[in-house]
Amino acid sequence: MGIFRRPRETPAATPASISEFWEWWAKARPDIEAALGTAAASGTPVSPESLESPAPAEAPGEAPGEDEQPGEGLSAQIVEELTQRVHRIHPDLQWEIGGGEDDHPILTVTGAGDPALRGLAERWYRAAPRGAAAAGWRFHPARQADHEMLEHKLVLGDHEFDLDYVKLGMRADTARARVDISAYHPDFLFVSEEQRVQVAMHVLDWAMGEDDVARWIGEVTIATEPPVDALPPAMLPAVVEQIAEPFEEPAWLTGEGRTPRGHPARLGARFPLHRQDYPLCDLHVAISVPYAHSNPDRLPVEPSAGALRKFEKKLSSLGDRAVLAVRETGDGLRVFHLYADPDSGVIAELDQLAASWSEGKAKVASASDPGWRALAPYQP
Repeated sequence: MGIFRRPRETPAATPASISEFWEWWAKARPDIEAALGTAAASGTPVSPESLESPAPAEAPGEAPGEDEQPGEGLSAQIVEELTQRVHRIHPDLQWEIGGGEDDHPILTVTGAGDPALRGLAERWYRAAPRGAAAAGWRFHPARQADHEMLEHKLVLGDHEFDLDYVKLGMRADTARARVDISAYHPDFLFVSEEQRVQVAMHVLDWAMGEDDVARWIGEVTIATEPPVDALPPAMLPAVVEQIAEPFEEPAWLTGEGRTPRGHPARLGARFPLHRQDYPLCDLHVAISVPYAHSNPDRLPVEPSAGALRKFEKKLSSLGDRAVLAVRETGDGLRVFHLYADPDSGVIAELDQLAASWSEGKAKVASASDPGWRALAPYQP
């Protein structure tokens, strides 16, 4: 049962670059709106990449002219400065500007499905102006579903993909609560693997939204022949809904093994547990709790078993500030693995809870893990 060494202080997870971004945005927004003109409300996403054309060539209800390029509403100077401001938060974050159905312009800053960046994007979003201060803009920390975009064309490099021809093979994996995808377009025979993957990921994001793709989509492969029983991308949400329905309430998967000393060990893992449902919980916390009463296999019995249940109940009542993910038991020790929001003050509460344990010295250890990599060995 590996325990992380706890730093003396838990650093704040919200960088100063986020507040600096919004200070800059308040000053730059009028110039951005003037540069966009009607582009921000046209439905055509504008991003740094759109200047090189990996963006929809047609917006809903408005096709660009023969010489028009997506994203021409923004000058190269504005694109460069907006990109620099986003990259100061993290160099791998991406941004795009588009329009909603109600004509409100939308700015999205996203980690593009990277779980390690989901928390930063969420903190950027939660610091955004609200109400009148937003001046009609809407902000998102992940790309949203947009089925209208599935009816248009996608330009990548020098190739235009008619998305009406995209078909998806869908295989439900109920054991993992995932849908594996095989993506097909007849033009995949003529383009690079990178372009194929880009088409597939754009289509999945528009069909489901970036967060639901991360929650429910498993392996994505590219097909150069139409998959058997392939469906249009717009059908994907209905298939995912059938997979997700049994998991509306998380359950616990249990297993058995051996401790390093060769004694029986028991494992429990919350399933399914999605990073996107706890976007601010970037900190892995391990609480090791010794118990005084055990059987010959060194597993807990009463009254220790009851005390551990009460302790776990308190860990499970922390709301979105911390989520209990895994518990390991054996050799007279139970280790609770949680993910916590380091800016919420919950670590001090966990310290106090550990200090209240009466059957030995409970220890709390923590380490930054925004990608939730420590959970990988426990996932089905």
